[in-house]
Amino acid sequence: MDESVWPPSRPERGLPAPGRRSASRALSVVDGAGRPSAVSPTMVWERRYRAWVVAGDVLATLFVVLVSTVLIGGPGRIDEPHALGTTAAVLIALPLCRAWNRAGLGEGTEEYRRVGQGLLVAAVFVALGGLLAGALEVRPWVFYVVPSVAAVIFPTRYTLRRLLHRARRDGQCLLPVMAAGHPETVADLIERTRSASHVGWRVEAVCIPAGSAEHGEVLGVPVVGTLEQLADQVRRGGYRVVAVTADQHWTPRSLQQLAWDLEGTSAELVVAPVLMEVAGPRLNVSGVFGMPLLRVTAPAFTGVRRVVKEVVDRVGAGLLLLFASPVMLTIAAAIKLGDRGPIIYRQQRVGRDGDSFTMLKFRTMVPNAHAVRDTLLSGNDGAGPLFKLRHDPRVTRVGALLRRYSLDELPQLFNVLRGQMSLVGPRPPLPEETEQYAPEVHRRLLVKPGLTGLWQVSGRSELSWEESVRLDLRYVEDWSLALDMAILWKTLRAVLVGRGAY
Repeated sequence: MDESVWPPSRPERGLPAPGRRSASRALSVVDGAGRPSAVSPTMVWERRYRAWVVAGDVLATLFVVLVSTVLIGGPGRIDEPHALGTTAAVLIALPLCRAWNRAGLGEGTEEYRRVGQGLLVAAVFVALGGLLAGALEVRPWVFYVVPSVAAVIFPTRYTLRRLLHRARRDGQCLLPVMAAGHPETVADLIERTRSASHVGWRVEAVCIPAGSAEHGEVLGVPVVGTLEQLADQVRRGGYRVVAVTADQHWTPRSLQQLAWDLEGTSAELVVAPVLMEVAGPRLNVSGVFGMPLLRVTAPAFTGVRRVVKEVVDRVGAGLLLLFASPVMLTIAAAIKLGDRGPIIYRQQRVGRDGDSFTMLKFRTMVPNAHAVRDTLLSGNDGAGPLFKLRHDPRVTRVGALLRRYSLDELPQLFNVLRGQMSLVGPRPPLPEETEQYAPEVHRRLLVKPGLTGLWQVSGRSELSWEESVRLDLRYVEDWSLALDMAILWKTLRAVLVGRGAY
């Protein structure tokens, strides 16, 4: 497998085992002064991927501007000043807003946020340029051309990202990582990197505190030294990322010294904070008293963003009901013709602040399903307090199809219209489930339950109870409108493939 290739090649047999260095990676070394002695294959594919992203943005911009020039100016008339000005504005604004920075490519919603910010800045540049030049005909370029550039760039970026994520699932295009910290926190980091291969980290070596219990390896990853030997090990191995798990073994002075020691190497220093599940808009770094402080704001459950979320929920639910009405009528007819039973299944669920409401679903089981539930408890496949059967004999033939593609949940759009649920949020629990909640799990009830959520786009019924809780609490802590949009998009993909549903 050659990790220096982009686009990625087909995966070969015999991928390197987790924690073992591949032959191509072994060339990535630096000398004693911290200077790369050879071009790392990791750096090669990173540069090529970035080149593909930049080329895609440039070609998309040129294509849209050329087509728009013909459409706006008409046959035989080319508006060169506006065309050149719009092209320049976009290609200046994107790097200005760090949309081409290597660190943000292929990672979460941050890449798309930077692109959106860049195109918004480009629109402002075009508008100001037209205002200063006294050209009122600039309006189509601001309100039509720049949005059209966005409509081409975003799918292009998404396609490249999907190719990158597919390569990473096959063991290619991964960043070699050195993890350092207590064995317990390092093990947690290793597990997370393996479960989220799309992030592109592969922990290949570990450094732990001196005096710790003897560890030859942590989850199959070799321990190569102590924390005091970390910088030397990084220089010797040429790792791309040094991931430090914050614990009692690190002091501000030791972290600062490590940052100095890594200067001149190819390694990027990343510190995983103790607040592992707090991220996004709640974290801000500011300099006070000459030292960097990490500010953690309280999660916002009110305010303008909440009002916007309510509006998006109601309008979105109304539009979805309008477009889905033919499908819902067809489903209703199929259920009725199947066994002449009721079409809608009503069930009490717990909503925001512990308030109960009646949740609506298309009926997918036989009419007396709840009456025979106790006889099936011994075969429970659900996690924690959840009751689930992978092959539930109570599910009808129509119901099995509806469950596979989550079509049975369409009536919950009426719950969203009533304000009882949101389009995105934690899974709506049963009253008996909440009675078994640990104190911290009750934080799930601080927000409205959702038609979809992080749990649904991350595996649904295949998740453990602990993982489901972790994802729901992460949403409560870090929710944002951008996160909601990303979850809705991923939900469409998860539903189309029927992943994790039974």
